[in-house]
Amino acid sequence: MFYEVIPEGKVEALTYSSDDSLLPGSIVTVPLGRRTVPGVVVKKVAQPEFKTRAILKILYSKPLPRHLLATVRFIHEYYLAASGEAVSLVLPRGVQKKRRKTEQMFGDIRNTEHDSTLAEIRLNTAQKKALKGLQEAPGATKMLFGVTGSGKTNIYLKMALNALQAHKSTVLLVPEIALTGQLVRVFGEVFGERVVLIHSRQTEAERHLIFERILEAEGPLIVVGPRSALFAPVADLGLIIIDEEHEGTYYQENAPKYSAIRVASFMAKTLGINCVLGSATPEVADFHLAEQRGALVRLTEKAKASAVKPEVKIVDFKERANFSKNKYFSGALLSSISGNLEAGRQTLIFHNRRGSSPLTICEECGEEILCPSCFLPLTLHADTYMLKCHTCDFAEPVPVGCPKCGAPGLVHKGFGTKLLESELSRLFPEARVRRFDADNKKGEALADVYAEVVSGEVDILVGTQTLAKGLDLPRLATVGVVQADAGLSLPDYMAEERTFQLLTQVIGRVGRGHLETAEVIIQTFRPEHPVIQFAVAEDYEGFSKYLLGARRRGGFPPFRFVMRLDITMKTEVTVVRKVRELIKKLSGDKRLTISPPQPAFHERTARGYTWQIVVRARSRKALIEACRGLDKNFRVTLDPPGLL
Repeated sequence: MFYEVIPEGKVEALTYSSDDSLLPGSIVTVPLGRRTVPGVVVKKVAQPEFKTRAILKILYSKPLPRHLLATVRFIHEYYLAASGEAVSLVLPRGVQKKRRKTEQMFGDIRNTEHDSTLAEIRLNTAQKKALKGLQEAPGATKMLFGVTGSGKTNIYLKMALNALQAHKSTVLLVPEIALTGQLVRVFGEVFGERVVLIHSRQTEAERHLIFERILEAEGPLIVVGPRSALFAPVADLGLIIIDEEHEGTYYQENAPKYSAIRVASFMAKTLGINCVLGSATPEVADFHLAEQRGALVRLTEKAKASAVKPEVKIVDFKERANFSKNKYFSGALLSSISGNLEAGRQTLIFHNRRGSSPLTICEECGEEILCPSCFLPLTLHADTYMLKCHTCDFAEPVPVGCPKCGAPGLVHKGFGTKLLESELSRLFPEARVRRFDADNKKGEALADVYAEVVSGEVDILVGTQTLAKGLDLPRLATVGVVQADAGLSLPDYMAEERTFQLLTQVIGRVGRGHLETAEVIIQTFRPEHPVIQFAVAEDYEGFSKYLLGARRRGGFPPFRFVMRLDITMKTEVTVVRKVRELIKKLSGDKRLTISPPQPAFHERTARGYTWQIVVRARSRKALIEACRGLDKNFRVTLDPPGLL
């Protein structure tokens, strides 16, 4: 018998022979060149005219569910990915290896003893109305637009319970386990052993064993994890929930590039099930499309009656009188921290830049100390007195003098979370200060010391976006945003949206009903900027109208489809010549709007120089057809994160 098989790798489907009768979705190993690789059987075919090689081994008796086969085909066609690259999303790494099963496969979810707890999910009136709206909204993909603290988690739980009672599984996507620890804990407490947790800290062997457990499971499961959890081989998928749907982590940047939001929407439509996108600050493009389709459900009431609206103060960084006591923290913020320490309350200091100083330069000749591979400024980490690259992880000790002129006058400019941590420890020596960011060592991350933070054993939390989302701290009274406008000047049409989302999320950490007081202090050089004003007012709908107006004028999503073409060459001369050739080739298609070529944001690397072209069109089909005529030198990025 002969079968079409998709081997893992940058290849398309190939024909193999086998003496066994195989079902579509069967996981096998096949010869590919001189290697043996895993693959997935697509279908049985007639005997070809050419000689074939034999399937070597059947890895599992149970095939992958059919919706995953359809998803592989969708990613191949929609994102122009090789079929074998799409298959790599579905199969765990090392799927052909034999594993020794252990009891520590499924994370630290606390188990429940009885199913009686499943019936105890209570909804308030607003939540019941929102649940009914989600159930009745047209189409497969619906949006739950719920303000911070409105109780979206309870709705997720109720929908998952309904699916479970119908003997259907649920996939719950979270942007990152560390950022949504509370949500994961709640699902574990309610659903117990039915919860299968997937996260980035699991080893290859653990991921493989989890894959086996899901594939061979007899009953429904609740699979919780990042975007990769979407490809879990659940047999009877009945619900997909995507929490914090606006997060950029739902878009995979390396091949095969894809948006988990778009793929989940396809899965839901294919299976005829619900896909719920939840967020207090959804992607503006998604919000607009959901509203147009009648699939937008609002949840605007706080879950707790005791919730209070935070008092928000904007402090102008340009007015140096506001910073007479300290150049990083305004007098208002220092006063608030002091008051909280006296009252036994917590303060959260947010700054979305890690390290101590992001720039090291020579005072004599102006030379910047750059990464030798990425040619980006190295960040000072004062605790180890090392310069580190946050792109490739290169690190070196701080040089005693300028590498170019030899002068000893190196200075460090700017500030990051490590510097803020040390400064707060100096200003408040009696306070227990903890920093939470990507530089935390094992055992120091927020997920590792969460119980200490909640119980009040930490007085001042300093960190990046790790602290901005998913936290509900009963002792937290003040949020201080050190530099609110830091991301507004990035050369990206998504910059304003990301800044608004971060500010709104971090403001939402206080006023959740635990304390009678809630204060937010926002330090900024641009207090009059509309994004700052909309975030302070917690006016998402006003912000979305402002941004949609700008997107309509500029021809960006959701009003146009966007494609970015990147090309890298050894020299700047050759990359410019190649880009000009490309523009000449594309300009004949009148359906396309081509922006002037420009250096990429990360222009120079060890591989050479990268330039980019942004191409827009009213239909995605026009972009796909334009891509198919290009040579393979170009890296293609289609769609922004989350575009439906």
